[in-house]
Amino acid sequence: MPTRPSTGALPLLTGSYTPDSGGEGPGIAALLLDPTTGRTTYDEEVKPLHVSGASFLAAHPTLDVVYSTNETEAGTVSAVARDGDGTGTLAPLGDPMSSGGANPCHLTVHPGGEWLLTANYGSDTAPGTVAVHRLGADGRLLEPTDLVVHQGSGPVAGRQEGSHAHQVLVDPAGRYVLATDLGADAVFTYRLSTLTGTLERIAVNPMSAGSGPRHLAFSPGGDLVFSADELSSTVTCHRYDATDGTLTALSTAPATAAHGVVNQPAGIVASPCGRFVWVTNRGADTVAAFRLTDTTLEPLGEVPAGGTWPRGLTLAAGHLLVANQHSGTLAALRIQDDGTLTQPHPPLPAPSVVCALAL
Repeated sequence: MPTRPSTGALPLLTGSYTPDSGGEGPGIAALLLDPTTGRTTYDEEVKPLHVSGASFLAAHPTLDVVYSTNETEAGTVSAVARDGDGTGTLAPLGDPMSSGGANPCHLTVHPGGEWLLTANYGSDTAPGTVAVHRLGADGRLLEPTDLVVHQGSGPVAGRQEGSHAHQVLVDPAGRYVLATDLGADAVFTYRLSTLTGTLERIAVNPMSAGSGPRHLAFSPGGDLVFSADELSSTVTCHRYDATDGTLTALSTAPATAAHGVVNQPAGIVASPCGRFVWVTNRGADTVAAFRLTDTTLEPLGEVPAGGTWPRGLTLAAGHLLVANQHSGTLAALRIQDDGTLTQPHPPLPAPSVVCALAL
């Protein structure tokens, strides 16, 4: 990635819904985080780049390139180049390409840097899918190499009539690809062929009926996986078998202690030390902290998210960046030694922000 600013600030990118995708944001914007104070500011040297419906961002592991979902019914993904002169200027790298489904909401780059994996949420009439694109030597998007269609449904009316892929990620060993499906109450495990870019289904891991698994986070050791269960408003600790890519639920905790609100957990992060897990709560508008004791999630309390409808949650230099979609604010919460959170500075105005990426 381009050289960090001489001030020692950590460069960030945020993604937001744009006017042509139902929001008020610019698309992709460049920010700076002071790791000492937790203050976030806009990087005045870098102009925002209009990317329609930039709801999730992922960085290439070796190149100055990031990828964005374009979360619309048409469904595309974009590659964005960051130049190497230290300013981090953003520019399109080729044209957007079809994501292979409607409303792409998450993507990740395979560790080898040759493949982009995208989760398409789908729509009321289109099922959730997972797509693979080949990446060029310069990071640009090349041809799609596979598209798998999820099948399944759940008991929650209006949300689970069909499949809805919500996240795709690679396990810590780089052996399997896991895809959550909120509509099917399942996590699908695949093996990616790094020769052909095709996905082989290895396992289908059923989750609790009506839970609606949205996002996963691995423990540092890779033996545990934590799920943010959107529809049941819970957080679940699962044992992960890296040999066969299967999940076994071990314990579940309420995502929030708030009563009388409809709550939908969204982002989830596990600490690098393996002792803590954090989750954003849309509805309660909090970030909840949990301590992991053996395999039990013990609530440590909640703090205000710094806005309304907290969606994305990103770990960055001892802080958690919280993207509050409806209030249009980005909050930086400082992580204390005991896993609890504080907010040292007021949140930064960021219209329709839904995700952040630390570079």
